[in-house]
Amino acid sequence: MKAHSYALTAGKKWLKTFYILLFTLMAFTGFGQMPIFKRYYISDIPGMGWSADFYVTHYIHYIGAILLLGLLAYCIFDYFFTGRREFSLTVSAYVRILLLGGIVITGIFRVLKNLPDVVFSPEFTLFIDIAHLGFMMFYLLAALLFLIIKSGWVRELRN
Repeated sequence: MKAHSYALTAGKKWLKTFYILLFTLMAFTGFGQMPIFKRYYISDIPGMGWSADFYVTHYIHYIGAILLLGLLAYCIFDYFFTGRREFSLTVSAYVRILLLGGIVITGIFRVLKNLPDVVFSPEFTLFIDIAHLGFMMFYLLAALLFLIIKSGWVRELRN
């Protein structure tokens, strides 16, 4: 059996496409949380006026985060319940998992920071904001590197 024809999530082309599109949306709306789209005239492009509205990008980012968490949970369950006996995670998968974990954890803290009854110190808030951005930038760089070297998430176990 070839690794590209297995029934795991990674073998389902529409899920891979959804993941890439979702991550692209998350990156776009995440950068939209910083006021760069109006400053650099991206919001002046026809149809992109919404990108300068902080609350629109904020809510789209939250909806994307919910979808991403659901997709990650699905992939985890799919791997552990259907594919663990036939496939193992690669080194690149572990790197991506660690970076995704950092993105999720710092994202949770960012959500908590936005709740009215939760107060973090300015230093901790700055740390979380920069860590979230840093994890995302490292994830994008790692994903690009793994795409270039063609290192997937799983490899077939030899029996």
